[in-house]
Amino acid sequence: MTDPDEKRLVPMKPSVLFVCVKNGGKSQLAAGLMRLEAGDGISVSSAGTKPGTAINALSAEVLADLGVDISAEQPTLLTEEDMRAAGLVVVLGGEAKVPAVQGVEVEIWETDEPSLRGIEGRDRMVLVRDDIHARVKGLRERLLSPS
Repeated sequence: MTDPDEKRLVPMKPSVLFVCVKNGGKSQLAAGLMRLEAGDGISVSSAGTKPGTAINALSAEVLADLGVDISAEQPTLLTEEDMRAAGLVVVLGGEAKVPAVQGVEVEIWETDEPSLRGIEGRDRMVLVRDDIHARVKGLRERLLSPS
């Protein structure tokens, strides 16, 4: 017999906040890819330390190739409240600096930068997307695997 007053332990849904400087490219790519890979299994958000005014058109284009539409997303400013709500913050690249917030885990992903090898435009963005996609798949596995 179970006690009707006993509280059921409901596992919390994992949550991740992806961050870059402008929140128009890499962090939006990562968020869109995590939604593709995890569906509703992981709560996903993104933000920027100095958000721009629009989504990077090439980022949206290369995600659309995979059936992910981020064209209606808007860059948003990173807040400590967003960081606390997520619990896990993934910073894409070395430019964005996030504050240390107690109880919040921060990972920094030094993502591939094809422009350093002379690769620009759509070709560059496909390589950036594929690098982030591989990392997102690994993170999804870590967040959804039973502990």
